[in-house]
Amino acid sequence: MLVCTLHRFLQPSHERLGNSNNMPAKPQNNSVETRGVHPKSSQETDISRDDKCTMAPESRFDCARDRLLGQRECEERGCCYAPLNNFDGPPWCFYPSLYPGYKMGPLTPTTRGQAATLTRATPSHLPRDISTLQLEVIEETAGCLHLTLKDPSSQRYEVKLPAGVPQSKTDTQDALYTTEYQSDPFGFIVRRKSNGRVIMNTTVAPLLFADQYLQLSTALASSLVSGLGEHYTSLLLDLNWTSLTLWNRDIAPHADVNLYGSHPFYIVQEEDGLAHGVFLLNSNAIEVILQPTPALTWVAIGGVLDLYVFLGPDPQSVIRQYLQVIGYPMMPPYWSLGFHLCRWGYTTTITTRHVAQRMHNAKFPMDVQWNDLDYADKRRVFTFDPWRFGDLPEMVEEFHKRGMKYILILQHHPPGTYSPFDDGLKRDVFIKNATGRILIGKVWPGPTAFPDFTNPETRCWWEDCIRDFYSKVPVDGLWIDMNEPASFVQGSVEGCPDSDLENPPYTPRVVGGQLNSGTICMSAQQKLSTHYNLHNIYGLTEAYATHSFAGAGKRPFVLSRSSFPGIGHFSGVWTGDVRSDWEQLRYSIPAVLQFSLFGVPLVGADICGFGGNTTEELCVRWMQLGAFYPFMRNHNDKPNAPQEPYVFGQKAQAAMRSALNLRYSLLPFLYTLFHHAHTSADTVARPLFMEFPTDPNCQTIDRQFLWGSSLLISPVLEQGAVELAAYLPPGIWYSLHNVMFTCLPLGSPFYSKGQYLLLPAPLDTINIHVRDGHIIPQQEPALTTAASRRNPFFLTVALSEGGWAWGDLFWDDGDSLETFEMRNYCYVIFIAGQVGKRRAIFALELMRQSFAFYWLQVFGVPSPPLYVLANGDKVRDFTYRSDTKVSSV
Repeated sequence: MLVCTLHRFLQPSHERLGNSNNMPAKPQNNSVETRGVHPKSSQETDISRDDKCTMAPESRFDCARDRLLGQRECEERGCCYAPLNNFDGPPWCFYPSLYPGYKMGPLTPTTRGQAATLTRATPSHLPRDISTLQLEVIEETAGCLHLTLKDPSSQRYEVKLPAGVPQSKTDTQDALYTTEYQSDPFGFIVRRKSNGRVIMNTTVAPLLFADQYLQLSTALASSLVSGLGEHYTSLLLDLNWTSLTLWNRDIAPHADVNLYGSHPFYIVQEEDGLAHGVFLLNSNAIEVILQPTPALTWVAIGGVLDLYVFLGPDPQSVIRQYLQVIGYPMMPPYWSLGFHLCRWGYTTTITTRHVAQRMHNAKFPMDVQWNDLDYADKRRVFTFDPWRFGDLPEMVEEFHKRGMKYILILQHHPPGTYSPFDDGLKRDVFIKNATGRILIGKVWPGPTAFPDFTNPETRCWWEDCIRDFYSKVPVDGLWIDMNEPASFVQGSVEGCPDSDLENPPYTPRVVGGQLNSGTICMSAQQKLSTHYNLHNIYGLTEAYATHSFAGAGKRPFVLSRSSFPGIGHFSGVWTGDVRSDWEQLRYSIPAVLQFSLFGVPLVGADICGFGGNTTEELCVRWMQLGAFYPFMRNHNDKPNAPQEPYVFGQKAQAAMRSALNLRYSLLPFLYTLFHHAHTSADTVARPLFMEFPTDPNCQTIDRQFLWGSSLLISPVLEQGAVELAAYLPPGIWYSLHNVMFTCLPLGSPFYSKGQYLLLPAPLDTINIHVRDGHIIPQQEPALTTAASRRNPFFLTVALSEGGWAWGDLFWDDGDSLETFEMRNYCYVIFIAGQVGKRRAIFALELMRQSFAFYWLQVFGVPSPPLYVLANGDKVRDFTYRSDTKVSSV
């Protein structure tokens, strides 16, 4: 018996280290301190050199990372030399056990935690070695340990992120971790208190700290490591002697290069579904060396070692703890979750209007029309071409009247007689070269100056520029590009000085071989420091400045290419200049999932590819996958064949339209996921391992993903495929892909024990499954969100085996600032369950607003309902399908 009762109740709102064969879980001598106890000094007794150098090749830590060394030079450093049969794997020159390093003094209380002095008696092999360090240990929360290593005698650059979410201090008795210290040579160990597992063990290799070279190694608790972006990789990183460089660079995504963003954070899946994460807050160039021990080495070429360890204990808790440090994501405007269309090559307002009109005529939902740099007069931002875009303001107003939005690109500023530049010159907002003159690089307009967004006056000037342009062209969002920052000349048009900033003693492996390749000089002067220290946060500082006014009183929308931890608080990100090919389609999934781990839920790849010509089949499959990117935009480069949905054949158009309509129907659910990301640091696009951490089959999956905990997306990623091997975690999964907004859903339930199933996937289908026990709020789609938000809601209820389900809906006006903080919203909880002999569905409104639910589909109804009640009244118009166990009302 099914009773559909929509009662409303108004309530006030008020690591595998454990015992590794190769890495000891305990320090390498007996001088161990557990928090707060002064360690005894270790003694190197009669250990022969052979004993010190005897270790498995995978346990070697490189002693010659700075340069190639022969045996004599290696041994002069006090290191071991043992050649192997290949050059690509373990190092030949490596540290012995108990390599001399810093010696730790006693831990003493501080206002924030505990501190100790580290000293080294003899210098290391590095130039400008720092012989005395200050260690500070801060127990931030029960799940977050914070350690810093700094030079107490000299002020070095330290990253100051926007404020995270304040957390109250916790009693150390509640901490999820214990810490131990090795005195000589210094190292520390972090253990999980619940099981003693070693999370970090830095005694495995020496700590090095010189002016332009900081190195810290640790053993890992497992080989299941994700993060350390932005790179073109699978979700799980390859630990087979690989290195990853974090240095923001304008380069199209491909393997083994540093890309647009830098995120020195990783998450490790442990045993039994546990997880932890580590964050190195450092904006200098960083190289991370991964080895199969498993172990990891950080090498930063400046700044300080500012390390956070997050104990979870589950993967989602790790991400939440990380975001408490870097800031929770922004709440995007509702319309930004619709479909966006862009191309470099919409050369006039006539062309731009024509594209939008053809999308409308072909019945493709679309919310946002974009223009690339075509709109700008001589490619100068904050202008528009008087001939080709002379009626740009009128075009934007036309879009607004149709319920659409408009976004355009912002880049850098050319010098010359040009109001924004002239005003910036007066206000001294541009980055200077080492001699104090404005540094000039070269980007699309030609010679280009670069605003210094670390300067408060620059942020004011930038807001003034946006405000003045907005008064002429009321754009709805801003797209900040080339903000690594990119330059087409190395350093500047005048070159760069020959200095240790331009040519440091050690340069991580970067595209072009030098730090200033494809960007500005490292010696360039900014308000906070040199560009050497600030390069990786340039995009973050621009996003912060742009976000301040981009909404002009409404909720801002900013899209950035460059990124650094904390950018999700101000901006979305796209994955750059992807190619139109099947490999890039496939790797777009781990790219999106990585940004989800980095606290940037509003992320997507250029659908159908930016570079090269797409094919009809590829574009259909990419539109199907892209319908489940949190940020959905089709963008194309001007030399390439058109790839707007309406240019393809009728069958392809029907498949794309179906995917878009499905996305638009799910926008209330997606918007609710973003609400939870904004307020609770939940993930939106979610790796399977985060939701099913104890399922070993989910540990490596990155060809499928989830929306929240409820929807499983299984796209086709191979050319010509018409079926798909998809993994369904244990439970009941109900097919959603054939529900075409009728009362007759065709999907059947799958009762999975945790297995791969071969699913049909013809060209018109993307496999979407609803997880049992969940309720999905949906809305009848329309051609814009302005129209769809006026349409009735409906619910998809996926009953568990016990007949229960739960879901929720966050709803506000979609555009105003701080609606949650100002309590100007509605929040509804949906519950399905057994009430006596009846099955009932309740809607509990926690904030007041009227909703109309015009139909309901319930999956997993075991037998035909005798009757259906809605608010106590019998409903005549309901159906039941015995083959799929679906009842529709």
